[in-house]
Amino acid sequence: MSVRERKAFVGGNWKMNGSYDSIDVIIRFLSQGNLSPNTEVVVAPPFAYLTHVRQKIPNNISVAAQNCYKCNKGAFTGEISPNMLQDIGVEWVILGHSERRHVFGESDELIGEKVAAAMETGLKVIACVGEKLPERESGQTNEVVQRQLGAIAAEVKDWSRVVIAYEPVWAIGTGRTATPEQAQEVHAFLRRWLANNVSTSVSQQTRIIYGGSVNGGNCADLAAPSDIDGCLVGGASLKEEFVTIINAQQ
Repeated sequence: MSVRERKAFVGGNWKMNGSYDSIDVIIRFLSQGNLSPNTEVVVAPPFAYLTHVRQKIPNNISVAAQNCYKCNKGAFTGEISPNMLQDIGVEWVILGHSERRHVFGESDELIGEKVAAAMETGLKVIACVGEKLPERESGQTNEVVQRQLGAIAAEVKDWSRVVIAYEPVWAIGTGRTATPEQAQEVHAFLRRWLANNVSTSVSQQTRIIYGGSVNGGNCADLAAPSDIDGCLVGGASLKEEFVTIINAQQ
């Protein structure tokens, strides 16, 4: 299955940004943006605005949460359960993002447990992997991403509801972007890992997207390699150039 047969996917991770007014501006330019029907689009607002966005976003855009916990209820102050997300109409959740791993100390094991809980509930998952700069410089990139992906893959029963996001930590929010060649190299490695450890069909059908300082200026080049099926966008998803990024994935 070629990249043209896997439908392009663009996610907008708004992180801890937004207010009702600023989010309504984003919804307005997405509504007026003439988005390509060839690209699946998902936006991930902060928890406080999930219902607002879900109610106002156009029907051709889905909504994701930025995180959830591994249990559906209990004494877990400050956490959000997969059932709660489903109850308010959220379809997707981002799990394993580097900021969860490296700012909040989430382990591969915990991320795997979260993936299992989310999928058991019926959510779709954007599962993130990626190496830190010292790991890349010491030649450990493949070792790191296969360890992270292995913990996720062990909990997945339905790969049609999973998108893998390769996000090199050194490129997230730094303005430093992996070259298309660097990104393609890791994407191809991840696809081979899926073929060898899950199945050839899963390898061919699973979308693997790139994240790390994607913007309107570099999105077309990053969309070109055969194993890159789209992108997970941070800061640029808060701006009108997000429409350019969406429409570059053709």
